[in-house]
This record gives sequence, C-alpha cells and structure tokens, in this order.
Amino acid sequence: MARRRKGRDISGWVVIDKPAGPTSTTVVNKVRWAFDARKAGHAGTLDPDATGVLAIALGEATKTVPYITDALKAYVFTVRLGVSTNTDDAEGEVLATTDLRPDDSAIKEALNGFVGDIEQVPPQFSAVKIDGERAYKRARDGEQMEIAARPLFVESLIMLDRPDVDHVTLEMVCGKGGYVRSIARDLGEVLGCKAHVRELRRTWSGPFDVDNAITLEQVDEMAKTLALDEFLGPLEMGLQDLPQVTASAEGANKLRHGNPGMVFAKDVEYGDECWAVYEGQAVAVGTYRAGELHPSRVFNTGDSND
Repeated sequence: MARRRKGRDISGWVVIDKPAGPTSTTVVNKVRWAFDARKAGHAGTLDPDATGVLAIALGEATKTVPYITDALKAYVFTVRLGVSTNTDDAEGEVLATTDLRPDDSAIKEALNGFVGDIEQVPPQFSAVKIDGERAYKRARDGEQMEIAARPLFVESLIMLDRPDVDHVTLEMVCGKGGYVRSIARDLGEVLGCKAHVRELRRTWSGPFDVDNAITLEQVDEMAKTLALDEFLGPLEMGLQDLPQVTASAEGANKLRHGNPGMVFAKDVEYGDECWAVYEGQAVAVGTYRAGELHPSRVFNTGDSND
C-alpha cells in the first residue's frame, strides 16, 4: 500500500507577488509549507531576480496548471541600452558595450518587428534542454551552445517610458514560452546598440493579477493559520479560458469515476475541450461529444478545504 502524503487535502490557487531573490521553486515550497498542503505547483517560472505574479496551485488545482501556462501574460521591464551580457540580464558578465543610443522613434519602430508570431532563441542561461541537459548548466561551464529558435506569440510590445538615455521601459503581452531577456537582447541587436534586461516584473498571468497578490511576508505572518485560507482562490480560476458545461447528477457521478457523463451545453461544438460543473464545483475537463463529456482530467475535491 502506498504511503499517504502528509498535509492537508486542500485545493485552490494562491497568487504571490514574488520578490527579487528567491527562485520560483523556493516560493512554491514556502507556500506549500504555510498551507500545510499535500501538493503544490506553479504556472510559469520567474527568474530569481524577477518580481510579480507567481500563480501557485494547491492540490487538485495542479491539474489546471497547463491552462494557465498556455494563457497570455504581461511583463513590464526595463532594458539597459549599450551593454550586452552573457545572461542577457544585469547579473551576467559584460560581453560588449557601445556608445550608440537610439532615439525614442527608432525604438518604437523596432518594437513593431517583435509583435505577432515570431521566432525567439532562448538565452544561453535558460532552463531549455540541450541533449538532455539544462542549457544554464552547460553555460556555467563556459560552453557556447547553438539553441534552436522557438515560436512565440506576442500580442503587444509597447514603450512605456524613457527614464534616461541609457534605459527604456517596455510592456509585453505574450503567450507561452516567452523569454523577456531574449526580447531585450534581440532588440539591442536590431538597434545596433546592444542591450540587456535591468528589471523585470510580471503584472498578470491569465486571470491572476498582481493587484490581487499577497507577499511572502504575509504568507509567513499567517502561516499555518485559517487566516491564510482566505487568500485561497477556487481551482476553477484555472479553467476560465475553457467553455463551461453543466453536468447532470448522474453525469457528474460518472465523470468523477473517469467515465463519459451527460452534460448540458450551450455554444459548445462537438470536439471542443471544456470543463463540467455540478452544484457550483468543477467535476472534470474533457472533450464534448454529442451531449456527453469525455473526461481527460477529473477533480476529486470533495470537502478538500476543510
């Protein structure tokens, strides 16, 4: 018999305003400890020096993580012009410098080339795998790698501010897999002035906004108390981009056991991926087929927040 994992059987989403310094994994572990949760995960890594929205899923909500990972996200970041680094951020070693400083109009014009469906090469210091090994591990050993370009959808990239001649503040809304550091690096190359990211903040991710986030200090203050539970959002928050159908009582019972169940649907077509709700609670995610939902993920929440 498998050993039962220790902790509370609690499910939902917690939005953390991540500070600069800790890794995303460190923050997840802190939140899991504070809630005494059995299981936790996050939707989208932030670099240690980055701040802002880190959406953390507890319990059954971890099954909805892919839908948040695929959602659009917004970043506000400051680019340092005139200097390139080996990490494409301020922590790296300087590779090259230049005295060229493009004016605002040149920057705005260059930004247009980064909007839409683009190809982006991840930084040398990134978590992508090269021959089964993380790129950053090989980069730390001084290896220069050929990393294949990856597709990225950028909905918008605009200039917010020009604090001084050496810096420009940008806002980007993009899809899954975007590297802000690569945007800064490539922008510097297009402008001919070299560049890297100085500061980076994720302001929202899917349905999660930094204005509704809590800090790690608040997590520490309320750790292991019921007061912290007030900041736990429902797992259904991770399903907002999917169409919703309503399960019948019999259908909900079948779905909970992993079988196709009857649902009532509106504005849903055959083959659509959607999620079923019964008495206000998510039951399953699956494919809609002629009045039934064929489940791919089943939620066993029960009285999970007790």
